[in-house]
Amino acid sequence: MSNDTTGASGVTDSAAFWENHYAGVDAQWGTRPNAVLAEAVTALAPAPDAGGRALDLGCGHGGDALWLASLGWDVTAVDVSATALGRVAAGAAEAGLTDLVHPSRHDLARSFPDGTFGLVTASYFHTPVEIPREQVLRRAAEAVAPGGLLVLVEHASLAPWSWRDGHKDVRFPAPDDVLASLRLGDGWRTELCHAPRRTATGPGGETATVTDNVIAVRRAGRPAAGRGDRA
Repeated sequence: MSNDTTGASGVTDSAAFWENHYAGVDAQWGTRPNAVLAEAVTALAPAPDAGGRALDLGCGHGGDALWLASLGWDVTAVDVSATALGRVAAGAAEAGLTDLVHPSRHDLARSFPDGTFGLVTASYFHTPVEIPREQVLRRAAEAVAPGGLLVLVEHASLAPWSWRDGHKDVRFPAPDDVLASLRLGDGWRTELCHAPRRTATGPGGETATVTDNVIAVRRAGRPAAGRGDRA
């Protein structure tokens, strides 16, 4: 995950927060794809389009990015944490996917990868550091190429192991509210906008029933022929 400015926790730097977070997390945690994202992508974009480029925002340890690369997507994996990106690079090398996985460090409140992508994903793009989150997600939509897909998977409830578990007053938007916040206008088709429940497994092997917001929207138009230049 990403980003910057001052939050209620007193954290003023996203890189510092997320570096500290990943320093305390098992390097194998988050190396498998998010099941909700995988289900959506399998249904809506089962194979890379003609452009073949994907953008994974807040990639963490790279579970989603590595899975997308295994399908043939050329993936730009973005996070603010250098530690997380180092683990993504190591995972790509181990899986023989170095040519298809490109770790890219961005504080998304300040910078964003160049170019457009046939698939843009963001799984659990949440942070305790106050950020212009809606603005970042609108920028993610702008990065979707004609014919491409934006998939957002977001928390709609708290798991017991969440870094926000002590904040019982947390309120989550409905999926329709998330979709409306993107301000997409004409030229988009809504593929998914719902809040399914599932059983999640935490870093210590514990389980809990959680709810996710799942939003998938497709930009009108035809994918460009051939691969674009990487950002």
